[in-house]
Amino acid sequence: MKRPPTQAENNSKLDGALKTPHRLAIMQPYLFPYLGYLQLIHAVDTFVFYDDVTYINRGWVNRNRLLVNGAPWLFTLPLANASQNVLIKDLRVADGISTWRRKWLKTLAHAYGKAPYRAEASELIAPLVHNPSPWLIDWLDGSLRALATALGLATRFKRASDTPQLTAANAQARILARCQHEGATLYINPINGQTLYRAEAFAAQCIELRFLQSHAPAYRQQSNTFEPNLSVIDALMCVGIQGTQATLPHYEFIVHEQP
Repeated sequence: MKRPPTQAENNSKLDGALKTPHRLAIMQPYLFPYLGYLQLIHAVDTFVFYDDVTYINRGWVNRNRLLVNGAPWLFTLPLANASQNVLIKDLRVADGISTWRRKWLKTLAHAYGKAPYRAEASELIAPLVHNPSPWLIDWLDGSLRALATALGLATRFKRASDTPQLTAANAQARILARCQHEGATLYINPINGQTLYRAEAFAAQCIELRFLQSHAPAYRQQSNTFEPNLSVIDALMCVGIQGTQATLPHYEFIVHEQP
């Protein structure tokens, strides 16, 4: 019969668990985002959809870019109540979405009709576009989870709105409060957020701050020159699920020192 663990062994096990790094990212949910966004998901243990903040017009929450006839083309999922006074979680998809779906999928089929992985990519994307929910967050949450699963990512997903809103004096303090709530030991943000956060504020809470610099390699597109930062759909069409998966580990963490 196996002996029960001693108190010292239990304490050692607990100490080890408490020291286990917990990598966290918090981002607004994006519609079929660019590869750098998927790399951020790849880099963390928990990814929180920041859906209890206000919507930003002309951002990437409900739009993105594809290649049509070899040139970038901006597509937008129409919303019923798009306003910078509305929280992302409260945004609704516009009426007549069935017409938008039909036209968008037709454009996708035309633009990538000769793409080598069009069948594989379409099989993944089409059901996500047919999401019946009237709520934008359900579209974004569902599609990002499905993309992560297809790409073999084991990241845990949460919605910020599923927990009580954390009050804080400013944006950085709110992120710090969320990090503490999630038990994060390492907070990772995209590289363009370096001006938003101060490392010493995180260090004071025993949290490391790192910024992800993407080095996603160029791949063969349906254009004469490589167009970076398109929707992940472009990569899925051109290099497939495995090819897209292979691009994800190509990044580094930057430690930003404030002057």
